[in-house]
This record gives sequence, structure tokens and C-alpha cells, in this order.
Amino acid sequence: LEARLRVLAGQACRMLGDEDGTELEFDAARAVFATLGAAPELARVTALVGPASSRPHGLTGREIEVLGLVATGRTNRSIATELGLSEKTIDRHLSNIFDKLAVNSRAAATAYAFQNGLI
Repeated sequence: LEARLRVLAGQACRMLGDEDGTELEFDAARAVFATLGAAPELARVTALVGPASSRPHGLTGREIEVLGLVATGRTNRSIATELGLSEKTIDRHLSNIFDKLAVNSRAAATAYAFQNGLI
């Protein structure tokens, strides 16, 4: 149910022109569907989003922006203030970044970003 609500929220964000919200909601839905092993639903959400291969290392533009700020040593609160987002949204972006890059810390994500030319 949570994942389906996230898909609906993502579609609403898209209709309102909020691409950051769209990406965040669709990524959250995909994570839940993947955890549940719900392949058909995961495929539908992926089709809505478009291919991740067109994005560097599967990261959204906003995730790359957040990663760049993390690499400068900024706190979640500082990043949230600069981007006009909530700390919870920054937490979600970091969780998505860690999952997509297969890392488990800010330092590891920063190292990965530098080694792979993301920032």
C-alpha cells in the first residue's frame, strides 16, 4: 500500500511540475517494490520514471547535487536549508544515494563520487 501511495504521490508531483518530488516518490516506491519482490509493479514504476541508465550511476540530478554538498562536509540541516528542503527529504536522498552506490556512509559515498567523476 505504501509503495502504491508513493507512485500516486509521484504522479501528482509530476503534474504539479515538481520533478524533485517526482523522483523522490518514485524512488521510494521502487525501493519498496524491490524489497517485496513485486517485479510487475517495479517494472511499471521504472517505466514511469524512465531508464536509470540515462542517469549517471542511476542517481537523479537532485541526488548528485546532494552528494556534492555532502562531499564538502555539509550537515543534513545545512544542505536542507540551502536547497529549501526538509531534513527528512535530505535523509531520503542520502538513503537512495547509499543504496544506488552500494555504500553505507557519507565518506564512502564521497570517495565513490570522486573516483567516478560524479562531482
